[in-house]
Amino acid sequence: MSQQQMNNNSSSGGNIPVSERYWTLVDKADKKFSKIRDLPYYERNRYDTYFYKVFKVYTQLWKFQQENRQKLVEAGLKRWEIGEIASRIAQLYYGQYMRTSEASYLSEAYIFYEAILTREYFKDGSFQDFNLANKQLRFLARFLMVCLVLNRREMVHQLVNQLKMLVDECRRTFQDTDFKEWKLVVQEIVRFLKADTAFMNIRPLRYSLVLDPHPDVLPQVAAPVARKNLRLRDAVLSSYHHNEVKFSELTLDTFRMLQCLEWEPSGSFYLSTGGKSGQNGALGSSRINHSQDITDPTLPPNPRKAVLYRPSLTHFIAVLATICEELPPDGVLLVYLSASGTTGHTLSPSGSGPCINTAENISRDFQSHTIHSDGTSTSSMSSPSDSPKPSASQNKEDFISSHTGCLQFGNRGSGGLNCIYPSDLIPFTRRPLFIIIESDASEVFKAISGAEKGERAALLLSPSCSFPIGTSDSSRHSFGSLFTVFLTAPLQAFCLLLGISGSDVEMDIYKHAESLLSSSLNDWGLTLATSDNLDPVWAQILRDPFLRRFLLRFIFCRAVLSLFVQTFNKKEFHPECMPALPNSVSPTITASQTAVLQLAKTFHATKRFVFTEAVSLPDQKSSGMDS
Repeated sequence: MSQQQMNNNSSSGGNIPVSERYWTLVDKADKKFSKIRDLPYYERNRYDTYFYKVFKVYTQLWKFQQENRQKLVEAGLKRWEIGEIASRIAQLYYGQYMRTSEASYLSEAYIFYEAILTREYFKDGSFQDFNLANKQLRFLARFLMVCLVLNRREMVHQLVNQLKMLVDECRRTFQDTDFKEWKLVVQEIVRFLKADTAFMNIRPLRYSLVLDPHPDVLPQVAAPVARKNLRLRDAVLSSYHHNEVKFSELTLDTFRMLQCLEWEPSGSFYLSTGGKSGQNGALGSSRINHSQDITDPTLPPNPRKAVLYRPSLTHFIAVLATICEELPPDGVLLVYLSASGTTGHTLSPSGSGPCINTAENISRDFQSHTIHSDGTSTSSMSSPSDSPKPSASQNKEDFISSHTGCLQFGNRGSGGLNCIYPSDLIPFTRRPLFIIIESDASEVFKAISGAEKGERAALLLSPSCSFPIGTSDSSRHSFGSLFTVFLTAPLQAFCLLLGISGSDVEMDIYKHAESLLSSSLNDWGLTLATSDNLDPVWAQILRDPFLRRFLLRFIFCRAVLSLFVQTFNKKEFHPECMPALPNSVSPTITASQTAVLQLAKTFHATKRFVFTEAVSLPDQKSSGMDS
């Protein structure tokens, strides 16, 4: 059959040699790829045509080299050149995943990268050819990123070991200075994996229908309260902290948030963590199983996410504007910002507790293994939003002017170029916003509430001071933001607060605690849905599974930190939300204290919390776990 196809190609191409037609296709594909590689991820539909055009060319190229492999090899085609085409196709798939959040694209990227690895396209001659060695390093780094996002941890560790060995060998073979940046890449991923341990991934961060309630069974909110049911359609995720844990452009905090805003592929988490061997089998069987796991036609699509690495203000504003313009009528935009900040002149710090300060050295970033350049994320242009000029009638906007404080998304002392102020978000409140601020200056963003331009915003604000966890000087450097961990992995956050590590936990006890927490979260969800005084801002998002889960975990976080001995009655250590939630889910009521007491009892840590005398365990529910 392939011979017949080759004959057809030969007749259609006249007397043009197969090799010449192949290199013409390669040149055409390269030109189209260079046009798409720097396009931004955040514009939803504008570049779809570009993607399909370049992908069509690479599909033709891949098929052509398969059908004419022998003739092309005889004409001088190298194995690494075949690997280069496969790598480009995988890059295209990963880039389209980043634009659309469709898991099938991520799955296809994995399949192509795995084929390159198992067939060792880049291996032959890599220690003799400097450029080929770099190609293999870039391939490993890109594949690492895909495996991280897919949570294929066995493959991640395999790739890290290969990357380490290859970098060491290249430094011995070639000039050591040529591979210093790759040494930094190795250090980045090792540090990342040290922070994102197996303990942090005991259960998937993604929304799992095995562990989380199906959207169809979430309790209904009364129609007069929830005037409309909104759905999370888009998210902007960004963090900037000095010396924060990251790999490429994905920081630890944005990585956790990104995963938390996706559906868990049916069954794949449990297959990949249940003692199953690695993904090095035949390409065909791996592809079939993984594709079946990744698709679930009963679920809505993943919310689209724009991950911004250390954006300038102008870039951040441009992304928000583009997404808001394309947001569907029933859509909510989630904005997650994590950065250190200043409280300015208008607001004073809420407390004098020992806030955690991050180190002042910026870790170097190596971007050559990403599909796009960082040109759009390091713009030095100034923005008119830096110095807002409110009218005299808008006292609220006077309050949230640039003097109230901001988040620092760049070096201090650079003025407003790298600062995000509460007033910068106000114009976008014409659309429904769900805002999560993780910062020591989070309180200044309370001023958004009441100053909206059309739709009231929902805000979850971190404590202005973070309680130190672990044994290191800064919990952020070891674990990321504790508030973000509570929102993405709440039981792990509870354990970290108590100083419990993965090696300290017996799985039976952990599973029992997981069951208790799930029950408490569901109870809080039902309480909110049936509440007579639930604010419409919360009521209209309560049917969205992702936003509902964030809100319920916030309630848990607030209860834990309010009752924890070291943070008891210290407001600077407590998170806040705007608008206020009903008193029926406040930390002081019996139901909330009982939920925390059950978990504390499970881990033999009741003395670490302050409970009222009236609070007790219902029917000795946890007596089997007592010491």
